[in-house]
Amino acid sequence: MTTLPDVVRGKRSPAARLASVTGHWAVRFALIVIALLWLTPTAGLLSSSLRDPADISISGWWKVFDLNGSFPWILDPDQFTWSNYDALFQNEQVMDSLLTTVLITVPATALVVFVGALAGYAFAWMDFPGRDWWFLAVVGLLVVPIQVALIPVAKLFGWLGIFETTTGVILFHAAFGLPFAIFLLRNFFAEIPRELLEAARLDGAGELRLFLRVVLPLGGPAVASLGIFQFLWVWNDMLVALIFADSTNPPVTVALQQQVRQFGNNIDVLAPGAFISMVIPLAVFFAFQKQFVSGVMAGAVK
Repeated sequence: MTTLPDVVRGKRSPAARLASVTGHWAVRFALIVIALLWLTPTAGLLSSSLRDPADISISGWWKVFDLNGSFPWILDPDQFTWSNYDALFQNEQVMDSLLTTVLITVPATALVVFVGALAGYAFAWMDFPGRDWWFLAVVGLLVVPIQVALIPVAKLFGWLGIFETTTGVILFHAAFGLPFAIFLLRNFFAEIPRELLEAARLDGAGELRLFLRVVLPLGGPAVASLGIFQFLWVWNDMLVALIFADSTNPPVTVALQQQVRQFGNNIDVLAPGAFISMVIPLAVFFAFQKQFVSGVMAGAVK
């Protein structure tokens, strides 16, 4: 018996089938080209971090490829050296800045995820006076630019005695990360079936136990997505770190900017430092890629 899909497929002309196959491969080819173009600066930075500073000053990073060599030995081994990374690891300013960045990024991310999850659950499933108005106020904070708060917050931190401290940078990032965190997690938690929560309440679960044992495990993809967003934002930030961080021990973004004296004199530190600064957030992203995709797609299909 001929099914409806078979009949529909049978009506397609050979030209239509050829166009479909060609279009499919054309899309793949276009995506591969885009991926290669996107990875080119990363490959250039990696090759520069492994080349001698003298070679960098007289030739481009693509000189690492030996066009006269035979595949797969197309890379010129004489172009590579680990001395740049040795110089980086011996540079106390850059290494201290990496530690400072970790001490800022991890607490700022954990604080936003924890508080945002609690607030998102409260806005989604708890009744309290003015809940909807408070949530509208949180959504309104999403459009407030960071630049507007720099001077007032700097004065407040100076009055509190936390200006140019790690604590001040963490609090600033947490304050501006919470509106998005609450908005994202509230919308995700609101999609949890009410019957599931009611069944847990009938079993004697309180609000805190319900949040920890039921809501938080189900919201794992959204929490992971939020954690990745917050981690990348804080790690790559330079504006807030430049203003609020300790100038004697700044995060890595500011430390690398301070290292830019004359291009070429300290490229042996800048290139590997920039590459490590880029690789760490990429590693975090790929480690939680599955949860990130699930969190982004959550709620798209019911």
